[in-house]
Amino acid sequence: MAFFERHAEKTLTRLESSFPAVLVTGARQTGKTTLLKKMTDAKSVRSTTFDDIAEERSAKTDPKTFLELHPSPYMFDEVQYVPDFFRYLKIEIDKNRKNGMFYLTGSQQFRLMEAATESLSGRIGIVQLYPLSAREIRRDGFSDNFIPTKEYILERNNALSNRTFSTQKIWERIYTGGYPEVVKGNVDPKDFYASYLKTYIERDIRSLTQVADEMQFLQFITIAASRTGQLLNYTDMAQECGISEGTAKKWMSLLTTSGIVYLLKPYSTKVEKRVVKTPKLYFMDTGLAAYLTKWTSPLVMQTGAMAGAFFETYIVSEIIKSFANNGVEAPIYFYRDKDKIEIDLIIEQNSIIYPVEIKKTATPNSDDAKNFFITGRLKDVQIGQSTVICCTDKVVSVKKGETSALAIPADFV
Repeated sequence: MAFFERHAEKTLTRLESSFPAVLVTGARQTGKTTLLKKMTDAKSVRSTTFDDIAEERSAKTDPKTFLELHPSPYMFDEVQYVPDFFRYLKIEIDKNRKNGMFYLTGSQQFRLMEAATESLSGRIGIVQLYPLSAREIRRDGFSDNFIPTKEYILERNNALSNRTFSTQKIWERIYTGGYPEVVKGNVDPKDFYASYLKTYIERDIRSLTQVADEMQFLQFITIAASRTGQLLNYTDMAQECGISEGTAKKWMSLLTTSGIVYLLKPYSTKVEKRVVKTPKLYFMDTGLAAYLTKWTSPLVMQTGAMAGAFFETYIVSEIIKSFANNGVEAPIYFYRDKDKIEIDLIIEQNSIIYPVEIKKTATPNSDDAKNFFITGRLKDVQIGQSTVICCTDKVVSVKKGETSALAIPADFV
């Protein structure tokens, strides 16, 4: 069986030396248990899972005795089933505090994160694990956050100088997605995603909210997938699904807090009055979105009406993963004014903003840099390197009027 090194492992190693407890959270089937078991097995740390009904019942009925029978260091898997357990972990930690006492995984974040942050504030380090990144799939050991400075681009250009960039492989990754079982080839993608959605709805959604019609909720997820890369419009989604706008907002909250969907906030400054305030919707796994929207092959997707949206979704999700794997919330936004002039991404670092356009083309030209001029409207900020991420096989310079940018291969992300 293929094993992929997870870049988040370095972050977890750092956190376990700083906190009594560490938690790996995220959507189902992203590899949380595999990652944490790899680390804890190397230390001969014992483990149990609350997927086991007997263990779940024991922890709920007599948590104090349960912890006495499972002394630290210990790994507890699927802790979302026992949210009240966190207060007893706190008591145990405060009795004899030391780092690396408890290792936890949890696949749904709704109640889990509230319980963890309230009970274990200052005692727990948390890592959000997404599906495999393109870097991890390529077995690329580079794990820095994506900040497209000239230095970053030069470093990636030198490191990947002998690499052949393949547009076909990019679209195969977009179509397949990054869930480990699919990437390993252990299961047909269509079978995996059908089972995944059934489990997600039956085990997570049903237990957390009153969804009167599960098929209607599946329709809502499908509508969301068809709008990946677009401005979020609750009214239209609600009408298309036949639900109230309030229900649409509630269901979207479930998708975002469980790591299925990411809402990208618009960038604005205090003096900028023309910015659109609505977020953009992105699926965090293009394979799941492709299944929901019924694309039949990478080639059909690449030439289809949603090709641009899927490529943009892929790049945005890869950038988010580069930060999440380092335990950092991605400092990314988009810019769109009321004249509908848009920059796909604004990355903010050390009071510098880096404008990024995302284009599926393999032959970037001056038109791909045409919107960068609007960064001149942003006041009191320093503008960094402008970048176009696309399917080019080499770094090239593109210029529109007085605005210049560097177009870089998608694999640089």
